[in-house]
Amino acid sequence: MTVLFKNLRALGYVTVLFLAGGVLGIASYLAHQFLPHTRLSYTVYSLVAPSYTVAVLLIVLLFGSRPSIDAFFLLIMAISWLALAAWTSDVNGPADCFALGSSRTMTAHGTISSKAFCYQAKIIEGVSWAIFIILLLFLMFLIALTNRAQVLGWPDIWQDDILDVPWFGEYPGYPGVPFYPPNPGGPVQVTSTVPAPGAQIVGNGTVIQQQAGHSVIIWPSANGEPHRYEQRPGIVTHSTLSS
Repeated sequence: MTVLFKNLRALGYVTVLFLAGGVLGIASYLAHQFLPHTRLSYTVYSLVAPSYTVAVLLIVLLFGSRPSIDAFFLLIMAISWLALAAWTSDVNGPADCFALGSSRTMTAHGTISSKAFCYQAKIIEGVSWAIFIILLLFLMFLIALTNRAQVLGWPDIWQDDILDVPWFGEYPGYPGVPFYPPNPGGPVQVTSTVPAPGAQIVGNGTVIQQQAGHSVIIWPSANGEPHRYEQRPGIVTHSTLSS
C-alpha cells in the first residue's frame, strides 16, 4: 500500500516548490538591481538553484518518476541549496540588519537600502537551509523505503514507478493490485497431506515439498493475501533473485 508515501511525497515537493518560488522571486529582484556588473557570480547562482528546483519538481510531479531518478535529483538539489545557503551566509556575514540603519548599498543602477538587502539575503539563507533539510530527509527516506521494498521481494523497485514504494509498515504495490509477476516456473508443488521424507518447508500451515536441486523462494503478499511460493533450480542469491 503506497497511498501514504504518495501523499507525503506530493506534500513535500509542493512545499519545496513554494519555498523555491519565493527565493526565485527575491533573487530576481536582486538580479535586476545588481546585474550585470555587481555581485555577478552570486546573483546568477541564486537564480539557478531555485529555477532548477522548480523545473525538476514540476517534471517529476506531472510526468512521474522512478526511485532512482528521484534519488539522483534529490541529491543534486540538496547540494545546490546547501551551496546557496553557505554562499549567502558568506556574502551577508554576521551583520545585524537592523543596525545598518539608513546606509545604502551600491547596485548596477544606483543604490538600495543596505537594511533591505540584508533582510532579503537573510531570507534566502534561511529558506535555503530549510529546503536543504527537507530534500535531505526525503532522500534518506527514499533510500530506506526502496531498500526495504527490495527486502520484501521487489528487486527491481529502483527502476519501477516511484508511487509503488511502500511506507513503513506497508507492502510494495498499489492497494488491491498484485505486485509480483506470475510464476515463470509453473505451479509450485504444494501438498497439505502428510509430507514424504525429504526436504520440506512449512509456511502458514502449508507444507511445500522441495524439489531436488531447487531453492524455495517465499514471496510476501500485500493486503493480507497468502504468501506465494516459488521453486527455482540451483542456489538463489540476492544477485540472481531478479533474473
